[in-house]
Amino acid sequence: MFDLMPFERRTRNLSNFFDAFDKTFFSDFPASFSEIRTDILDQGDKFLLQAELPGFDKEDIKIDLNGDTLSISAEHKAESEEKKEDGYVRRERRYGSFARSFDVSGIDVEKISAAYKNGVLELELPKKVPARPQARQIELK
Repeated sequence: MFDLMPFERRTRNLSNFFDAFDKTFFSDFPASFSEIRTDILDQGDKFLLQAELPGFDKEDIKIDLNGDTLSISAEHKAESEEKKEDGYVRRERRYGSFARSFDVSGIDVEKISAAYKNGVLELELPKKVPARPQARQIELK
């Protein structure tokens, strides 16, 4: 009965067979390994954002601030020419661009600092100090 469904026909071609083989044979790789993985720590007066960007040079990483949105992007440049006799059986390291955005509405954006070391980008995001009303005495009229 399931052979009559149109979904089954799409999976019965040679191309999909190799895609399925690829997924099952290399299934120990995470499905979303191409995203920028981050940890955000609350350190009291600031947040520390740590983003994994292994294999990137500092020149490949771009940090933009647009209003209350902080965007991190990184791009691997691929060589335009690939030779058939390069000896690769399988290439899993990807070339391309990666991006991630964060809301920084509670952050003092003028004091954000960034450092990149050993494949980890660290951003210090100081929290905005809430404006305290100043104490004053009100005169009676």
